[in-house]
Amino acid sequence: MAHKAGFVNIIGHPNVGKSTLMNQLVGEQLSIITAKAQTTRHRILGIVNEEDYQIVYSDTPGIIDPAYKLQEGMMKFVYSSLKDADLILLMLECGQKELKDEKLISFLSNTKLPVIALLNKIDLSDQEKLEGQMTHWHEQLPKATILPISALHSFNVDVLKAKIVSSLPENPPYYPKDSLTDKTERFFVEEKVREKILMQYEQEIPYSTEVAVESFKEGDDIIRIRAVIYVSRESQKGIIIGKGGTKLKLVGSLARKDLETFFGKQIYLELFVKVNKDWRNDEKQLKRFGYL
Repeated sequence: MAHKAGFVNIIGHPNVGKSTLMNQLVGEQLSIITAKAQTTRHRILGIVNEEDYQIVYSDTPGIIDPAYKLQEGMMKFVYSSLKDADLILLMLECGQKELKDEKLISFLSNTKLPVIALLNKIDLSDQEKLEGQMTHWHEQLPKATILPISALHSFNVDVLKAKIVSSLPENPPYYPKDSLTDKTERFFVEEKVREKILMQYEQEIPYSTEVAVESFKEGDDIIRIRAVIYVSRESQKGIIIGKGGTKLKLVGSLARKDLETFFGKQIYLELFVKVNKDWRNDEKQLKRFGYL
């Protein structure tokens, strides 16, 4: 039997469930998940290997109108995923009526690639509304396959997997067969800390932060990690640290527990906070953080 392999790229607006689906399809918690928009900032690959096929899934940031250079870099990840895809998974939310991005609309109208439009969160809808949504999106995207799913509850995810495998082109594997992702261990530490910041702080604070691992030393039984949380303004530093360091300690404790599960080892995690003024509009800093 010929070997199949392809890039299956997940795109859509913020908070429609792209990262939840990615983790379900890969079977690992590769993408961080919170209720806040713009949780995903990078393009993250998750690789599924079987004897006769390899699927390279790609989770991407939610499509937005960029307000600063960081978001411009995030949108470049989205549009690059349209260029190398063998199959597009367009995530839609039940109740969603339109796609707001003209570039995406143009791409979907003209592409010859297979597109599966996923109506997600159907557990929050009813049969009548779902049928109306199916009809609406069949009219909007006549070339696409429309599939209702619940990524959170795994409804129709097995059906989706079968459709993906059947759509893969014949190719040798793109990555070694034991690969799970293209990202480094340091990246997952940074993302896990950032996830806890998103969950523990409100308003602009989570969006003004970036995390960078400065040291990652792995021993037989323990991994010692030193990471810096960068903020845009001096006033944000005190908010992140909290009174007597309580907030920073909580972020570190929550991240450490998840990282111990992820790596299967004891974790010693040191967190520090530094000010990096206006880093979201600084091209030099954005290159350092991997956005440009």
